[in-house]
Amino acid sequence: MLLAHQKQNENIAEYILYMYQMEDIIRAFQFDLESIVQHTVLPITDNAAEIAEYRAWYEGLIREMKAQRIELKGHLADIQDLVIELSYLNSTLLTVYNDEKYKMLNNQAVSTLEEFKVKSNLQDKNTIEILLHAMYMKLLMRLKKQEISSETEEAFDTMRIQLAYLVKSYHQMKNGTLSYLQN
Repeated sequence: MLLAHQKQNENIAEYILYMYQMEDIIRAFQFDLESIVQHTVLPITDNAAEIAEYRAWYEGLIREMKAQRIELKGHLADIQDLVIELSYLNSTLLTVYNDEKYKMLNNQAVSTLEEFKVKSNLQDKNTIEILLHAMYMKLLMRLKKQEISSETEEAFDTMRIQLAYLVKSYHQMKNGTLSYLQN
């Protein structure tokens, strides 16, 4: 099973962040499938079946990105649909379900989110897009081995905790176990 499929089933936010990273990798390799396979697949496996599966997967992503005209920036439509779904769930937990724990986590993160929104020039983005952008930024900082101050780490944590609760609720919703009566 491809790592993307595993992440999609286990943690939707990790899947979205992984797909953001894959979009960036494809762009960094200028949509050259052979270079992508050479640098991202061959270092992790020599199994011919796995290589073929990854090759087909990357080829499909490249085709989709070109068809959707997101060669320079933007995200795949199916990934954006997941973000919208998480945004709806965010609103539902805050209003319809009146989930007290989620409301508390949201309130703890709101000032950090607003500050991050301004610093990152994300005024046109909703809460979930900002949460995901922040977590992606943290991932990139770690990959680049950039130092993260304790204050920034604390800010990331408030956002991460809210996102984790939302992800748990998302998977409960998807498997039919999310109930507002439990709140």
